[in-house]
Amino acid sequence: MSARIILVWCYVFVLCCANKTLKFPDGFRFGVATAAYQVEGGWNASGKGENIWDRLTHSYPDLITDHSTGDVACDSYDLWNTDIKLLKYLNVDYYRFSLSWSRLLPSGFATHVNPDGVRYYNNLIDGLLSNGIAPVVTLYHWDLPQPLQDLGGWTNPLIADYFEDFARVAFGLFGDRVKAWITINEPASICVGTYENGEGAPAYVESPGIGLYLCGKTILLAHAKAYRLYDNEFRHTQYGIVGITIDSIWAEPKTNSTVDVIAAEREMQFGLGWWANPIFSASGDYPEIMKVRIAENSKRENFTKSRLPALNPSEVKLIQGTFDFFGLNHYHTWLIADHEYQYNRSSYQKDKGTLGTQNPDWKPTPEIVPWGFRKLLNWVKTQYNNPLVVVTENGFGDAGGLKDRNRVIFLYGFMKALLLSILEDNCNVKGYTVWSIMDNMEWRSGFTVKFGLFDVNFTDPRRQRTPKASAEFYRHVIQTRVLPEK
Repeated sequence: MSARIILVWCYVFVLCCANKTLKFPDGFRFGVATAAYQVEGGWNASGKGENIWDRLTHSYPDLITDHSTGDVACDSYDLWNTDIKLLKYLNVDYYRFSLSWSRLLPSGFATHVNPDGVRYYNNLIDGLLSNGIAPVVTLYHWDLPQPLQDLGGWTNPLIADYFEDFARVAFGLFGDRVKAWITINEPASICVGTYENGEGAPAYVESPGIGLYLCGKTILLAHAKAYRLYDNEFRHTQYGIVGITIDSIWAEPKTNSTVDVIAAEREMQFGLGWWANPIFSASGDYPEIMKVRIAENSKRENFTKSRLPALNPSEVKLIQGTFDFFGLNHYHTWLIADHEYQYNRSSYQKDKGTLGTQNPDWKPTPEIVPWGFRKLLNWVKTQYNNPLVVVTENGFGDAGGLKDRNRVIFLYGFMKALLLSILEDNCNVKGYTVWSIMDNMEWRSGFTVKFGLFDVNFTDPRRQRTPKASAEFYRHVIQTRVLPEK
């Protein structure tokens, strides 16, 4: 199918019922995103060190749906210039990508900087800028150097100091050209996904109700130290901005009952508030409901103190206010009900006391719920005094194919919800980022799930990229800065 035919199909779908248009405000910016492990490949090229996903996929291939690895992935390590052509074709304002900690610092420590890693990222950054595309750089997107994992990973508080060292190297090497930084992507996915659910590398599930909270404190301190470092040593010469990206569902009460309404708010506080409250709130520290419930459960379980490691006053002060923007990732809405778990062991789910389901009758599908996105943006506005928000990920996974109708429906619906949150609700949202520019290695799902605007032929050594219907649709929205309204 030609790109022209796909484009016509998209226009027919979106414009058939249009009776007025919604225009994005002046200064609103559009982008796309990737992560180093998912696209780069070159897993051991030219001095790169091993990271936790290298180790997991090589040592435990059965844990990956299709037994694949990110050894080559999209081969962006070699095809970075091809990627820039895709970005230029879409005419995006910025490209959000992450640095491979192990490619820059092979051991994880700042004692040795890999020249080839510096060369690679310099080429990418300079290539973007020469094409009028701003680099938005994430320091950490889930690929911890294996030597640091061997020391306990994010449950070891010293990792916050090593992360600060890594940030200093990155700011020093690239900050003259990179003006927007994200410290850490999706803390919950790192801590809950890794230490509670075993979904992420290193798939450690031996400390339910404990490891995730140790990880959480280290993540918050690591972010804060990197932000304060930029403030103290780099901001006055580089004039950039620094934030963190937090992922969140929208928690809709399953019923109108008081217990479910309270449970849905509790879900939001445990999920989003855990990370946002210490950074963005006027009070700082963890949400009060987290502190109370985890302390009470810990006492019942015969712990001598809460499993949630406290933030002392100096740590609260260090973390509070460490943002120039709020990076927000969102994909799903869930119905949340109050639920009491009867088992004796510690767990995050028991601490929350909630149960999530999706409504099979939601239209167009339970996976496409734009109204939940709008409610989430308003929740952030209300909770944290309407901070500057950049939506740093939003996207739809499917089985692949160029005529990706559901992805077009998803993008249309979610961009409309975002735009209405700005125009009608006065939410302070200034950017929207599609995950992802191209199909890639989707972690434990391998290559079985596709999120890309561009199809990638993973059986072709050249990794041929082909635009899908969604690429043409997004390109048109970026060019016109207008979203037709049904």
